[in-house]
Amino acid sequence: MMRRALIAAVIVVTCCWSSADAADAAFAQFIASLWPEAQAAGVSRASFDQQTRGLEPDYRLPDLILPGRPATGAPSQAEFVQVPADYIKDASIARLAGEGQRLLQKYRTALTEIEKNSGVPATVMLAIWGRETDYGRYTLPYDLVRVLATQAYVGRRKDTYRNEFILALKILGEGVVTRKDMTSSWAGATGLTQFLPSEYYKHGVDFDGDGRIDIWHSVPDALASAAQQLVNKGWQSGVRWAYEVQAPAKVDCTSGVPEVTKPIGQWLREGFVPVRGQKLSAAELAQPASLLQPEGIYGPSFLTTKNYFVIKEYNFSDLYVLFVGHLSDRMTSPLPFATPWSASKQLRTRDVEAMQRGLTRIGLYKDKVDGKAGMLTRAALGAYQKQAGLKVDCWPSEEVLRSIQAAH
Repeated sequence: MMRRALIAAVIVVTCCWSSADAADAAFAQFIASLWPEAQAAGVSRASFDQQTRGLEPDYRLPDLILPGRPATGAPSQAEFVQVPADYIKDASIARLAGEGQRLLQKYRTALTEIEKNSGVPATVMLAIWGRETDYGRYTLPYDLVRVLATQAYVGRRKDTYRNEFILALKILGEGVVTRKDMTSSWAGATGLTQFLPSEYYKHGVDFDGDGRIDIWHSVPDALASAAQQLVNKGWQSGVRWAYEVQAPAKVDCTSGVPEVTKPIGQWLREGFVPVRGQKLSAAELAQPASLLQPEGIYGPSFLTTKNYFVIKEYNFSDLYVLFVGHLSDRMTSPLPFATPWSASKQLRTRDVEAMQRGLTRIGLYKDKVDGKAGMLTRAALGAYQKQAGLKVDCWPSEEVLRSIQAAH
């Protein structure tokens, strides 16, 4: 009996080894096949061999498609699963704002020059740095090359990551950063202000003039690069990111989508009131803006400018932009949002996906099913509530989900 069990165990181990060897061989073959593309991008053979020698995939990463295994999906990012009160915690904002004020003085010369050249406020640059890596205190946990190689091999966006992998090798070949310091998030963002390699080449700035674009060690380079990315995506100098307003009692929350844009003055004539008696200039009143109600009719309301959506291209999340924008404001003013967040509950990702599928089925939602309750999902939800004779609050609750599922 024991002998049979021992033989079975040997067979299992041998099979596992064979499977692992086959997988590693296929991965090695895939990496080797990328050499012509790397060469075309300017990577030397010596550098390619050095960085890929002994490289192994990391199958623990999220968002991979692995044969014989359940799809992992992307992890539940805080921006999309936490309610605003948990994501935009006042204690966190206050701590980061205090540190930001200190850094504002420490890097004043560089920040003043970058702001003059780009039109991006120094506080916005610092807020991005603070949110992305806690001003460089957060150590990114992954090896960038391994992450990008794995995602290019078995990720959901292989072509995108294939290019990012090649560009990461190019950066290393240029000697700007060592492999040890080229750490990243699970999704392949690296540096103090979290750039993909392609973003490094599109937006990177050698601000300190040492001949290298070093977003890993040079704070001026990282901040100037973050500002340049915003400029390249359409940043408008002299325009605020958003205005907090008090919404009228009978606000139609379904109008809170980017497509519904009006001059701020028009929103005010319709009953929206800037908080704390804030007076707006004629230029501000003429600015086009969209309505944002992150918690539906609950919690704060905002009139968002073009610059709001520019920051959103840095990270496609309303809560991320609210965090960065508010942190930026708090570096010059100690005031929290005038309207507190409500004690709302957030549906789980799979429930939001079910809601999106239901809204798609009945023709009210036409965006992707991703489990993220963004502007378009909330507006579609409000449209359903109107149609079903429910209270229109544009907030994804279990009650509304049950109603949509019952309408199947």
